[in-house]
Amino acid sequence: MNNPAHPDPSPAAVFRARNLTKTYGLGETAVKALAGVDLDLYAGEMVVLLGPSGSGKSTLLNHLGALDLPTSGSLFFKETDLAGADDTTLTQFRRDHVGFVFQLYNLIPSLTARENVELITSIAHHPMRPEDALAMVGLADRMDHFPSQLSGGQQQRVAIARAIAKRPEVLLCDEPTGALDVGTGITVLDAIAKVNADLGTLTVIITHNAVIGAMADRVLHLFDGKIVREEKHSQRSAAASLEW
Repeated sequence: MNNPAHPDPSPAAVFRARNLTKTYGLGETAVKALAGVDLDLYAGEMVVLLGPSGSGKSTLLNHLGALDLPTSGSLFFKETDLAGADDTTLTQFRRDHVGFVFQLYNLIPSLTARENVELITSIAHHPMRPEDALAMVGLADRMDHFPSQLSGGQQQRVAIARAIAKRPEVLLCDEPTGALDVGTGITVLDAIAKVNADLGTLTVIITHNAVIGAMADRVLHLFDGKIVREEKHSQRSAAASLEW
């Protein structure tokens, strides 16, 4: 899928972060997980966050998903001030606008693939049908299977279907292929790329695997809580072309 990077040189940002910092602990034991991050993310982009363990990738992703709050700095989702929002606003933001995909699938074992996705569609405002979400990730023939009857890659694709079924504007993926072999990982990445292309969902992926960066419009390299380098790609590579 050789899509160009975002064509508009000055679109309105979906996320705007300025001097974003996060410090855990106090005094001599304090750890600065984010050390002044400036960032703009745009609708329809696919962005990969790369960096060693402890570089701030997961902390940044958690802030974008309003799972954590900054110590200082500003973070906006469109016109919503996430850094200064109350719990009710943050809960509504997560429910209405964000889909999460983690390394662990977190499926409910006693529910079928369809029923796992229905958990999200039952609380969303304008959801797609569970069947449509599962078909989008290539699981039209596995809807009535339980997690124990699915491979790891299939379970991860159910998790993606569950995340996108509410039609989120943002999809945040934390090491989505970390527990998978290469072939299965490529299948999962292909599903994520399809969602990004078909729904226009801003997609942010954390990975330790630099090869995955070829799929992205931009790759942001983090080190010691800062973005130290940015790569921009005029063409994206298809998941099937990746080798690692």
